[in-house]
Amino acid sequence: GEPLLLDSVAAVVIGGASLFGRSGTILGTVAGALVIAVIQYGLVFVNVEPFWQFIAVGVVIIISVLIDQAQRRFSGGRQDE
Repeated sequence: GEPLLLDSVAAVVIGGASLFGRSGTILGTVAGALVIAVIQYGLVFVNVEPFWQFIAVGVVIIISVLIDQAQRRFSGGRQDE
């Protein structure tokens, strides 16, 4: 259950949905899911332990949130319609 929850949240956040209220798109969510899958399969391919795979996904989520926050700050807090 927990790994799927992390992957689901990561896919949506990476796909462009904001944790601060802005909505994302289905295409963005699919793209986010593909990014997560590529990261995970790549880490499995190079024999990275599952603990570090979770850390990597978490770091990608944090980076996505920071990028979203920077975009909001740059745009003056306006939300895209």
